[in-house]
Amino acid sequence: MTELDVAALQRRLAEFAAARDWQPYHTPKNLAAALSVEAAELLEIFQWLTPEESDRVMADPDTAHRVTDEVADVLAYLLQFCEVLGIDPLTALAAKIDRNELRFPARGPRAPDRHSSE
Repeated sequence: MTELDVAALQRRLAEFAAARDWQPYHTPKNLAAALSVEAAELLEIFQWLTPEESDRVMADPDTAHRVTDEVADVLAYLLQFCEVLGIDPLTALAAKIDRNELRFPARGPRAPDRHSSE
């Protein structure tokens, strides 16, 4: 696979699960629970870090590897969850951004930079 896209990744995940007879366990409830657990494992890496330490987390190769693996686990379960429920995650995200732009209009000519010291 030379090009990564959501549908291709979902197919690979489905094939991986099917080859191991895991489909009966991939219910929406189980996948939501697994997603929550993996998100908690990602959070655990940052749990006691200062904001400054968390900004530098990818500088340490061992920690960067752990963060990358947990991000992959979270995304894998999210994609499997979406596949089981027939949700297009990119369409869902685009619609959510549209709603948020209406709910939270930008102030003035541009939105403030969240990283600025304003």
